[in-house]
Amino acid sequence: MTQAQQLANALNAALAKNPGFNHAKARATARRDEYGVDWAATKALNPDFNPEVDEFESFVHADRSVCRWNPGPRKFSAK
Repeated sequence: MTQAQQLANALNAALAKNPGFNHAKARATARRDEYGVDWAATKALNPDFNPEVDEFESFVHADRSVCRWNPGPRKFSAK
């Protein structure tokens, strides 16, 4: 859960500071090694993902925790 919470905190901080924060910037943040994103599992979790409609994808981590995008409050949360 630590990896997902760290990434959620980083992404939420970036969203708050930069109204132009987008999916490409979120993925770039998630690619940092310290977050331990499992890219195959992330792809499997988001098979129909479309950034133009969905805004951000959710990220699965090596420890199996998930940094999930919540469109209602426009925030990431750890699950």
